Amino acid sequence: MLSKKIRFNSFLIIFSLFVLFVCSQSIFAKTTASVNQFNVVFPVENHNQIIAQQNFDKVEIKTIPLKGNLYLLEGEGGNIGVSVGKDGVVMIDSQFAPLSTKIKSAISKISDRPIKYLINTHYHFDHTGGNENFANDGAIIIGHDNLIKQMKIPHSIKILGMEIPASPSNALPKITFSDTTHFSFNDNQIKAFHVAPAHTDGDIVIHFADQNVIHTGDLFFNGIYPFIDTSVGGSVEGMIAAIDKILPLCNQETIIIPGHGKLSNRQELITFQEMLKTVSQRVKEGIAKNKTLEDLIKEKILADLDEKWGKGFLTSDQFLTIAYESLKNS
Repeated sequence: MLSKKIRFNSFLIIFSLFVLFVCSQSIFAKTTASVNQFNVVFPVENHNQIIAQQNFDKVEIKTIPLKGNLYLLEGEGGNIGVSVGKDGVVMIDSQFAPLSTKIKSAISKISDRPIKYLINTHYHFDHTGGNENFANDGAIIIGHDNLIKQMKIPHSIKILGMEIPASPSNALPKITFSDTTHFSFNDNQIKAFHVAPAHTDGDIVIHFADQNVIHTGDLFFNGIYPFIDTSVGGSVEGMIAAIDKILPLCNQETIIIPGHGKLSNRQELITFQEMLKTVSQRVKEGIAKNKTLEDLIKEKILADLDEKWGKGFLTSDQFLTIAYESLKNS
């Protein structure tokens, strides 16, 4: 019963399209640009326009069995975790609204029970975009207290030049918590816990302890530079600290569902954290020497990391800008 204490493909594709758009424009065209505090200029795109540009008809939802009654659904957006059984279905994140019918179809092939609960790892639209559709079918949405706070208001993500509207009321969580929540469902002991601001200010980790499976949300981007939402308190140091909370729950057999990227494990999470530590150290050293963001970009201080980590939706310069912004203000 529910305790009283009670997203890598589309994000990659959509933002890759956006990065291509950025590169095709005059980066100094201030009549169509948004400028962050470090004078790095990016054109502004409306969230709904970007969604409309994507052809979701071609997207396939891939179902990957994990352990027991747990599954991963890969599609477009944040990775979806699923628990199925006699009590019904629990989903973790909902990707994009145009994919809801396909997601429901994929789930119907592994369970004939209704979707009872939808847990959101954080507020970003590639993880919550389908919320309203599932809520209209009866799913109860669960998340951190800050999830509902952020979903109720519009956001401007300047580093990506994106304007994101507030979510509709039916997409908002009905149950929120501040620290941790536990519940037993489908014979799974499920624990969700909040971490201090990292990717956003409302990140939660979902731990299926008996199955040794963890869904990290966007605290882990497997194999690519992560987007970190500094506009709501996210930071490189926060990401590093959050991973420190996850690692003690892991052993060599732990299955980790990252927010974006392929199914993963403890060692790959450690490798991701080591990259973040390296970036943090280099940026801090530059700041200590009174170097500007433009100085560090010109020096290409991430060049040796780009081959492994720079093939996602963020350019090296964009990720460096995020890191500099979070560390300069810390």
